[in-house]
Amino acid sequence: MVSTEQLYQKFLECTGVSTDTRRITPGCLFVALKGDKFDGNQFVEQALASGARYALVDDADVAARESLAGSCLLVADALTALQDLARHHRQTFTFPVIGLTGSNGKTTTKELIAGVLSKKYRTYATVGNLNNHIGVPLTLLAINDQYEMAVVEMGANHQEEIELLCSIAQPTHGLITNVGKAHLEGFGGFEGVKKGKGELYDYLAQQGRTVFINSRDTILTALYRERLKTHRPETTFAEAIFYPGEPVELLQESPVVIYRDADGQEVMTHLPGRYNFENMLAALAIGDYFGVTSEDANRAIADYNPTNNRSQVVTKGTNTILLDAYNANPSSMAAAIRQFAAMPAAHKAVILGDMYELGNESEAEHASLGKLIAEGKFDRVILAGKDIKYALSYLPKAFYFPDKFSLHNWLMDHPMTDTHILVKGSRGMSLESVIPFI
Repeated sequence: MVSTEQLYQKFLECTGVSTDTRRITPGCLFVALKGDKFDGNQFVEQALASGARYALVDDADVAARESLAGSCLLVADALTALQDLARHHRQTFTFPVIGLTGSNGKTTTKELIAGVLSKKYRTYATVGNLNNHIGVPLTLLAINDQYEMAVVEMGANHQEEIELLCSIAQPTHGLITNVGKAHLEGFGGFEGVKKGKGELYDYLAQQGRTVFINSRDTILTALYRERLKTHRPETTFAEAIFYPGEPVELLQESPVVIYRDADGQEVMTHLPGRYNFENMLAALAIGDYFGVTSEDANRAIADYNPTNNRSQVVTKGTNTILLDAYNANPSSMAAAIRQFAAMPAAHKAVILGDMYELGNESEAEHASLGKLIAEGKFDRVILAGKDIKYALSYLPKAFYFPDKFSLHNWLMDHPMTDTHILVKGSRGMSLESVIPFI
């Protein structure tokens, strides 16, 4: 079996890393991971035939095949080896690595921070949603010495996952966007979410690193104080940057955010909602800390236009659609619905789907969602999914569909015009599919 150091020398010969035979690039390292329904070891020959230079395997029989001699790197466990390889590679970085987690807004905040920092530094940021125990190692292994800064998004659906990701990414600076009701099933409730996300603060304190904290978020400031009490004085943060340090005024939150910075400059963005304004404040604070001018930071935020089903504003005929269908949990749903309810518009409709991974809390949380929707007094309420039916007790006039096929047909038969429409649901609902039918 190969050691981590031996594996790293082979990695340096490669052009990149892939875990998917459909995305093999010439000269890459193929990592044969196992899943519930697949075993990457079975696809080693295909990966090598497609151009992979080496295959990282944990099946001794595959490694022993004469036809694969010299191409297989045998380890005890491919996933652990991938994580160890990334950890080893991370130790070669001499530049700041910003670790980012939170219940909501991680990806948008990551994109905003990366955009701001890129005005001054060659910055690498997590691509897409590669933020878990596989994605974070792949992110780190994609970073080379041409970069001067890295922004690494870290997601989690259970406790101790952020702890693991921190041990791999080893952030020098960190930010929690917020703590909300997300992945309640895996975390074991809201207190479990706080503990899990707080693992980033734990790591930064233990390593004497820098933390950025939204001073207007009472949960985060309380979490910071808890960590100060938990850790010994000699193992605490290098510094805590509370933002916003300079006054930044929210002038408008819908249909898109407009803010005025400390210099009096008004900035129009492509993102709606007060919750996205909070994400912008984080990017401005980090940019200021690293010496990005306010003019450049504002330009980066103004130029960011989401194209990933997150806070997208889509025009379809005479309708304006707020497409926020990448994910949903009780916290993000509440923020989106309240913001949409406050938006000035002659006609408003919501198309909402199930919130996943709520476990035993699902019925109660969907029922609470129904009450919140009712308070919004929307012209049309359209619901789809299995558990969102629990919202109907507060919504006697809502249109409900247990599946998206029925929803699509109904939308075609009941066209809307001159209407602002919020579309939001968990990733598994893929509610962006409704757009062609509106």
